Amino acid sequence: MNRRSLILGATAVGLLGTARPAQAAGPAGMPTYTYLRDALRMPLSYNPTGEFIFPCIRGVYDKISGYRGRYYLYYAPHEKPGGICVAYANSLAGPFTEYTGSPVIDNKLPSTTVSHVSSPHVTWIPERKQFYLYYHGENTTTRVARSTDGLTFTDETPILSTRLVPGLTETSYARVFAHSGRYVMVYMGVLAGKRRIYHGWSPNGWDQWTFAQTALVNPEPDGLTDISGPHVVVRNGTTYVAYHGNDGRMRITEVGNAFNREVHLGVFHTPIASDNGRTAAPSFGTEGGVQYMFYEAGARLNARICIARAA
Repeated sequence: MNRRSLILGATAVGLLGTARPAQAAGPAGMPTYTYLRDALRMPLSYNPTGEFIFPCIRGVYDKISGYRGRYYLYYAPHEKPGGICVAYANSLAGPFTEYTGSPVIDNKLPSTTVSHVSSPHVTWIPERKQFYLYYHGENTTTRVARSTDGLTFTDETPILSTRLVPGLTETSYARVFAHSGRYVMVYMGVLAGKRRIYHGWSPNGWDQWTFAQTALVNPEPDGLTDISGPHVVVRNGTTYVAYHGNDGRMRITEVGNAFNREVHLGVFHTPIASDNGRTAAPSFGTEGGVQYMFYEAGARLNARICIARAA
């Protein structure tokens, strides 16, 4: 999975930023997503800062028994103290009900106390019949914990820090996906003050990680200074990374099945009025053949979690 080439694509293609009927598919065949509703049913018992980021949606009904709802939504405040939270629903259309045990992970970790924990991403590991939860705390360290029920997580372990990729000052906002017989992580790294997308891989998603030393996706070909919130998308026989930029729009770039390309394909989602100028950190799911996207909406320190549905 070592990088072999850098291929820069054409000019970004924008989408209209208002509610609209179905349109032609976007870059890479991405659908047009239309805002459906805010994901969380208010008020919430745990809401220390009045803002939430980085949704991760997971179907659990086919993996465990005794689930609270067919779908679990993981999310967190960004500001201190953060805290990894869970909500549940029986449909991706929501709305979701807060799990009263939230936060399931707080900033008082078994190994240390950090200022905050945030950016949850959960991956089902079928070989172990466990959920692995990836999150950051501090911004320089990505950690993993595991669970058999998706609600009680143990064995917190740091797996990525800035010392493993020299030159980076942050290593956070990680998501991990099963891909080609291994587990691939995409995450945000800060190099020379700019946010870029980096990647690594592991045979089991827990340890034996290898991290590429150069960025997978760079902001400059998009005409941006910062990109973050990556999510792997596999379609059309190839692999892409979806992410957001500092202009508030979400884009998609082809990286190829070997994660050795960088073909920038443009914008697939633009904020509508209720998004207050910013959409970010997409997480995707499909139910009954209908595609959904969960995302952050609003300014970075004043965001909420929203649901959009493919038109």
